[in-house]
Amino acid sequence: MHSDRHITTLTSYFSQFISEHKKEFMERVLDNRTRFVSIVLEDIFQSQNASAVIRTCECLGLQDIHIIETRSSWGTNKLVLRGSDKWINIHRYKTKGANNIGDCYELLKQKGYRIAVTDPSPDGVAIDELPIDQPIAIVMGNERHGTSDYAVQHADMKVHIPMVGFTESLNISVSAAICLHSLLTRLRNSPVDWKLSSTEKDLLRLHWYKKAVRRSELLEREFLKTIE
Repeated sequence: MHSDRHITTLTSYFSQFISEHKKEFMERVLDNRTRFVSIVLEDIFQSQNASAVIRTCECLGLQDIHIIETRSSWGTNKLVLRGSDKWINIHRYKTKGANNIGDCYELLKQKGYRIAVTDPSPDGVAIDELPIDQPIAIVMGNERHGTSDYAVQHADMKVHIPMVGFTESLNISVSAAICLHSLLTRLRNSPVDWKLSSTEKDLLRLHWYKKAVRRSELLEREFLKTIE
């Protein structure tokens, strides 16, 4: 882990390779980034769906996505992703023989998240009524079976998108977009402190600068030699 001084020095160094326009754009994105809401994908097996959710999350300002890979391996579709995965943090849980969804839940609860699993049952809460008084993780299951029994039983609550048509379900990427739009719109119009901390912004800014500069690892190694 870099010290605050190290982060500042490296950020200043990489800054010279990035245009002012791009840096200003990054600052606007940083100012709208959040970890207050996160998405958990459990055993998504269609790469275009997983990729579409990731792209949606990045576009709407989420920084973290948690991917469970107990029965299905996560795959991506670069045409759908459009590079969105390079700007966010993807946390993967794929240990063979482990309770991956349990491990994910434990981590989220340690960080203060309320876990809301998507489920069409009427005893759940409508997405527009989901409380926003603490960080929220929305859990979505796979395209065929939905969320696992464990995911439902160990969540804090169930949440659903009210529907009035004959069809009982939406595509997972559409569901993610509706849930996130509802939550983020309410958060941004509330007094809740949903933004990243200054420390989180500093770390992400450096990470993004390095992502935006070609051969950044080589440049960093050579630069560090001059200041050590």
